[in-house]
Amino acid sequence: MFFLTPVLVAVVCILIVWIFKNGDGSSKRRKGEPRARAEVHPWVDEDLKDNTDLHQGEEDANDWQESEEDVEHIPFSHTRYPEKEMVKRSQEFYALLSKRRSVRFISNEQVPMEVIDNVIKTAGTAPSGAHTEPWTFVVVKDPDVKHKIREIIEEEEEINYLKRMGRQWVTDLKKLRTNWVKEYLDTAPVLILIFKQVHGVAASGKRKVHYYNEISVSIACGLLLAALQITKVYLEKVAFTSSLML
Repeated sequence: MFFLTPVLVAVVCILIVWIFKNGDGSSKRRKGEPRARAEVHPWVDEDLKDNTDLHQGEEDANDWQESEEDVEHIPFSHTRYPEKEMVKRSQEFYALLSKRRSVRFISNEQVPMEVIDNVIKTAGTAPSGAHTEPWTFVVVKDPDVKHKIREIIEEEEEINYLKRMGRQWVTDLKKLRTNWVKEYLDTAPVLILIFKQVHGVAASGKRKVHYYNEISVSIACGLLLAALQITKVYLEKVAFTSSLML
């Protein structure tokens, strides 16, 4: 035991020095922590790359709109159907939506604008974070503009296939025979572009946070697809283009 004493003393000295060094460093971090630590916002979805712009400096902290406390609420009312009617309606709804397909061949026959307006209104009934409704729907009919949109999308899609998506994703798509060529964007008489709003602007001119903006817009896109399928006589004539990344 006598021969181990110097070793033990050395180990104890090293431990004491290590404890003091780390304790001093942690105290320094605690002093500067409020400035260095980025705020955690659960509504920013990392998987979806939701880029809600919330990490603002002190210089523009006053640019954000404070929450509205007095908001008029619309009373909720609904029709309660008998059980048999609920089952029947759910079966009919499923029967309609089960026929939906992700087609890439589209008719050039014209679509009444009233139909387009109604399906977009339906999409606008989607729920959203703090009821911010962070979406913009743009209807494009001009052939030249549609072609420019096609060129932009094909350029990005080619990069997706060759670089971003990776070998496995591209391999999984081979059986579907898809690629970055989107000729149907020229063929369709109507394009519906959907954009997310990462923040809004209040009447005061200040910015409003749009919570879960990407998820909210995705839900609206789902309702849009359902509305198009229900008016399925026109489904093959409309090109639906999700432009969440723009």
